[in-house]
Amino acid sequence: MRITVIGLGLIGGSVAKDLRRVKFAHHLVGVDVDQRHTREALQLSIVDEILPMKEAVMNTDLVIIAIPVDKTLEVLPQVLSAINEGTTVIDMGSTKRMIVENVKNHPRRRNYIPAHPMSGTEFSGPEAAIERLFEGKIVIICDHQETGPQHLALAEKMFHILRMEIAYMTSDEQDHSTAFISHLPHAAAFALANAVQSKEEGDIIFDLASGGFRSTVRLAKSSVSMWQPIFLQNSDYMVESLNVYLKHLEEFRDSIKNNNPDHLEKLILSANRIKGILDGESASLVKEEERNVKLYTK
Repeated sequence: MRITVIGLGLIGGSVAKDLRRVKFAHHLVGVDVDQRHTREALQLSIVDEILPMKEAVMNTDLVIIAIPVDKTLEVLPQVLSAINEGTTVIDMGSTKRMIVENVKNHPRRRNYIPAHPMSGTEFSGPEAAIERLFEGKIVIICDHQETGPQHLALAEKMFHILRMEIAYMTSDEQDHSTAFISHLPHAAAFALANAVQSKEEGDIIFDLASGGFRSTVRLAKSSVSMWQPIFLQNSDYMVESLNVYLKHLEEFRDSIKNNNPDHLEKLILSANRIKGILDGESASLVKEEERNVKLYTK
């Protein structure tokens, strides 16, 4: 299969690596506005060749768009206008409502699958691309009833080959959910990094930083070109999630300020319940992996 990847950073590069590894792609074409990225992608054998976007999408079976969501607003309509009738287009961005709305009346709308793989790291660029980034993770497919069945089937096959679990949501449901479980943690990490950096002690305070601080603030290293447009495109649900978060921060602050150990204990114990929730999810994934292994070895 001939596959074109637009955006050769962490997500696009990692998808390309895995699709080559499992032989789902026999030829990979790359598109990126950053010439440094295109050189690195070729050097790392992430793609086989680099082409201008219009040429890259005209004679390909599948187009994967993995660029910042503000750029997707511009690029997706251009791609849909340039592809052949049988080409499938998958957008991998973290927000969906605005992007989907932008192409709802496009003649090739049914060629398009809005998807969001719930996977990533704080790093960017082709060198950040890694194999098996998506294994055991969830991918959200949005508004699947608006996609042609043959295009949806190809997308589902690709995600299953990447060993991902598929969740189906509306664009609105996906933006609302990810505002809390994906976008809010990044906003909190950015705010925490700024709060600590504002301390008058300057660099000395970072000599005291241990694993807890480093793991909590890790997301603050994420790319501004990716996250600024995500926050703005999902602004209503981001404001909602931030208001909820601020309410809980204020509860902690007031319990400490008012020297209320009972309420503080209640808040911490309530938060501790997240361990059981997340451990339950991990156990489910392990069981699913065991089932998959049995199927493959029969």
